[in-house]
Amino acid sequence: MNDLEKVISQMDFQYFGTGQHKIETEEFFRKEGAILLDVRAPEEIDTIKLKMEHHCQVLEIPTNEVPVRLDEIPKDKFIGIFCSSGVRCTVIFAYLKSKGYEHVRILPGGYASFIDAVLPGKIFKKINS
Repeated sequence: MNDLEKVISQMDFQYFGTGQHKIETEEFFRKEGAILLDVRAPEEIDTIKLKMEHHCQVLEIPTNEVPVRLDEIPKDKFIGIFCSSGVRCTVIFAYLKSKGYEHVRILPGGYASFIDAVLPGKIFKKINS
């Protein structure tokens, strides 16, 4: 059994039912030193850039480049994976888990939940906390 097969074999009903694969955006932003891994395509990033100056470091690595740029993703940090719909997040989540990343989660909800987490009042609280 290869590493990806081992990871998938551990993803049972309890795993998904307890949400061990995801983290809500606002909770992610409360994690000290967390890194947002943006796996959208360059064209999407050019259209909507996520500059999270008051929240976290952002790594922009398109899904198809993650395998060759894996060394840019630190294993000792909490990684939240973002894409516009959740499909690419899921693929990269399983891939990173198979490569030994323990502290990695999907940010569900795409743009809608992300935008909700960065409304002016929430940014104000973050800056002034």
